[in-house]
Amino acid sequence: MNKYETIANDITQYIHDQQLEQGTKLQSLNQLMQQYNVSKSTITKALDTLEKRGVIFQQRGSGIFVRRQRREGYVSLLTNRGFTSDLKEFDITSDVLKLEKIIPDDNVKSNLHLKDGEAVYYVERLRKANDEILCIEASYFPVKLVPYLNVEIAQASIFDYLTNALKFNISFADIYLHIDELSESDAQLLALKPGNPALYLEQVIYLATGEPFDYSTITYHYKHSKFFVQATNY
Repeated sequence: MNKYETIANDITQYIHDQQLEQGTKLQSLNQLMQQYNVSKSTITKALDTLEKRGVIFQQRGSGIFVRRQRREGYVSLLTNRGFTSDLKEFDITSDVLKLEKIIPDDNVKSNLHLKDGEAVYYVERLRKANDEILCIEASYFPVKLVPYLNVEIAQASIFDYLTNALKFNISFADIYLHIDELSESDAQLLALKPGNPALYLEQVIYLATGEPFDYSTITYHYKHSKFFVQATNY
């Protein structure tokens, strides 16, 4: 993880721990440079990251202010930091339904920019928040980028493993959404009825180099899932 990302995460945690209200003024850019003993460009990158996440807003000549009014239990639709980041107040667990190394189909191969014969790790998990089923998550990771995955890693946070152990610099994602009726197999996993509504999310997550490393589909439990979107530009 880059230094500016570490600083952005640290400031986010500080705002959360101190329960700072929206509009609270934070330290100035110069004070943050001194606190973290880094250059102006590093702090600027950290603040830009926080602004994009909707955590702060900056007013030229006035300062840096807390923006986010967090609502407990809501998942951001426009970030790729994982459920453990959005749902800090909840106990996030994962039942690993499948974990295998496979040769993917054409759809997965296209989304991950793979060549013929290149393998992926396929991980299917039932994600839960405080023991309530949140979603079914099916993910594909190229073996050339993620050379090792096991059940222990998948039961915890794959995102943390990629950023901390493999030092991935995760940058951006393409996210697609649609609503449909549950199939019989998905309904059974979610403990719902076939034909119940579901929000389907499809995403491709990229490294800072622009290389895709994660193609996932997520099927949300309509009774247990709540979402928010923060707009940053008008």
